[in-house]
Amino acid sequence: MSELTKLNEGAPGPITTGAYPELTPYAIGVGYFLGVIIAIAIGYASLKLGFSIEGSELAAILGFGILRGILRRRSIVENNVTQTVASAVNGASSGLMFSVPAIFILGYGQELNPMIVTFGAIAGAFLGIAFIIPLRKQMIDFERLTYPGGVAVASILKSPGAGIEKAKLLMGALLFSGVLHFLSIQFDIHDLHVGDWLGVSEENAYLNLMFYASLMTVGVGFIAGRGGVAFIIGGFVCYFFLAPMLDLTGNLPVDAAGAVITDANALRVGLFRPTGIGMLIGGAIIGVLFALPLIKSAVKSMQNSAKVESAMSRDEMPIKLLYFAIVGAAILLMVMAWTSAENVGIGRGIAMGLLGTLWIWMAGIILSEAIGRTNWSPLSGMTLVAVTILIMLTNGMETSQAIVAAVTVGAATCVAMSQATDLMLDMKTGYLVGATPRQQQMGQFFGAWLGPIVIIILIYVLHQAFGLGSDELPAPQGQALASMVSGITGGDVPMEKYAAGALLGGLLSAMMTGLGITVGLGFYLPFNIVLTYSVGTLLREITDRKMGTHWSDNKGIPIAAGLIVGEALVGVGNAVYKIATAM
Repeated sequence: MSELTKLNEGAPGPITTGAYPELTPYAIGVGYFLGVIIAIAIGYASLKLGFSIEGSELAAILGFGILRGILRRRSIVENNVTQTVASAVNGASSGLMFSVPAIFILGYGQELNPMIVTFGAIAGAFLGIAFIIPLRKQMIDFERLTYPGGVAVASILKSPGAGIEKAKLLMGALLFSGVLHFLSIQFDIHDLHVGDWLGVSEENAYLNLMFYASLMTVGVGFIAGRGGVAFIIGGFVCYFFLAPMLDLTGNLPVDAAGAVITDANALRVGLFRPTGIGMLIGGAIIGVLFALPLIKSAVKSMQNSAKVESAMSRDEMPIKLLYFAIVGAAILLMVMAWTSAENVGIGRGIAMGLLGTLWIWMAGIILSEAIGRTNWSPLSGMTLVAVTILIMLTNGMETSQAIVAAVTVGAATCVAMSQATDLMLDMKTGYLVGATPRQQQMGQFFGAWLGPIVIIILIYVLHQAFGLGSDELPAPQGQALASMVSGITGGDVPMEKYAAGALLGGLLSAMMTGLGITVGLGFYLPFNIVLTYSVGTLLREITDRKMGTHWSDNKGIPIAAGLIVGEALVGVGNAVYKIATAM
């Protein structure tokens, strides 16, 4: 039996692949193309819904459609490199969307230098990759960490026929979702007012059943499945329990004129949103604390890796090249910190760059091991902690300059952490399909520089068209970071609501990893988004029960991914159109 036959039949472990093409111009070019599309789609969705989805599986499905379906390429390890390059481009989406919007939300966007933050994010991406590569053998070959996301992508790559079928389903859903979203924009349809159809009393406006007209939201809910139930519970608790209880007990808040507030949106802005932001912060901090025990394991992994990798094999990138990448990127990070705002100074810039480099090394290792064991990464929590420490280094600077400098360096560290976890997931996939580690590592470097450029442009386009932090683009993670920064710098914020939310979010995350963050998002986001998201989750539960998880995995998820990409691309296109016509 040939090795290629083994791969196509889905052999369970690492396989010797022979001279099958891997890092080819086809793989890189298609990877760039798919990476840009996926980064735009997932970045847009992150600003809408407050959380990101993994792009590797989406890249693997679309890669099959182009490489095998159109270009007639037959090497699955080549498709693996395509998926690695594409996911490396997308690695900047969550990293930057969780951090940079905070600067715009705080009103300091005009002081942000896009060139500096872009080069800083590229430096951070290279640092994250270079720091994590020496741990590949220890974490994957020796410790055999699970990396469920990497295993899922490997199963796609080992089934070429199924991959092409998934690509067709995804493209069909993409076109359907894109057309419907275009029509909703043309006819100005943003919500479905089911509550009005059912005759819900205006006196209890917080009970209005208004669904957000978004197939993208349905798709995200379907992919999340049962994992999104906590998010749904958070929204229903707000509007179907807390609001009625406050109404019955006469404790609903009042406006400036003394009138009782019953409008759902007003309640969200004045009560539920600040509480939800507090829950995001509290849940993230507890998540980071829970990740601290991994430091001991991470240090041990580094020590073992240093012994094993003292003579790097031909399958790995040369260690000297990695050292060069680390030193060069660290210097670039220091220069970026120094030039990120006025009055930073060389000394403070060096200190911020060194601290950012140290945090990237430690947090990247911890997150990679956390996602390898649990498939959960406290990326937002690590970013919150990093920005908090960096702001302390800016003591004495003007508030706006301090915030811009700290968040800029924090964005670079966030991108680095995202790239580190993404690479380890992809390396797990490569291990399972018999790819050459060196080829994947080079593919990650080839893709990492492009993502920050794409995402920074996207951030500016979307902010100019809709405004970050608006109802159109709420940017929940950016709101959480902005609120924390305001609290640190002495801004006028409802600290009692943030504190109560942080306590509740911390307790929930202490009970179950990540629970405080997902429930907090349900508090924070408008209820119409929660309702539409719940439709996707319900559909996933129904298909799992009636048609089986095999149908959901092989047909439902590609369709859901297409719904996300189609609507996101039309949404971004609409933003570009609005800007162009306003000039």
